[in-house]
Amino acid sequence: MKLIVGLGNPGRKFEKTRHNLGFMVLDEFAKKKKFPKFKLKKEFLAMISEKKIGEKKIVLAKPQTFMNNSGKSVKFLIENWKLKSENLIVVHDDLDIPFGKIKISFGRGSAGHKGVQSIIDEIGTKDFVRVRVGIGTANNRAKSNKKNLVLQKFSKKEEKILKKVIDLTCKAIEISIKEGAEKSMSEFNK
Repeated sequence: MKLIVGLGNPGRKFEKTRHNLGFMVLDEFAKKKKFPKFKLKKEFLAMISEKKIGEKKIVLAKPQTFMNNSGKSVKFLIENWKLKSENLIVVHDDLDIPFGKIKISFGRGSAGHKGVQSIIDEIGTKDFVRVRVGIGTANNRAKSNKKNLVLQKFSKKEEKILKKVIDLTCKAIEISIKEGAEKSMSEFNK
């Protein structure tokens, strides 16, 4: 079984912001792979959709705890299915990666991402796969007020690139599920 968690913030106000890229990717992945509609599962503090891909059960989760407390939801999900952290894939935005690029990593620290740090703190390990979706530009990486940057919506120009990067991220997730994170890393970390 694989647990794929997309990070974001609940509520309409945050729907198309940079910080909600994890939610956007999961929504598109669910659509492409014909997952059932997401349903709120209060016991997990998350919106959940589940389906088998091949022989593997896949659970998609969008924590509803707000970004900085995502770990609470992830901990409940991991404990419920008695999952090893190696079977967790977390999809999130990353200011340190140029917009339009993705990077897959395993066993790395949070690099200042509070949602990822919350997960590491709650589950007690950094041994999980991260699919980091770039939102950085030369301008915004240099600015000091990162909080405001991640809560900005994408421009019309960026939305064209956004569709491509979301599709690319969905492919990376699929390869991680079917062939493992190492294969996905070798194919997408360029």
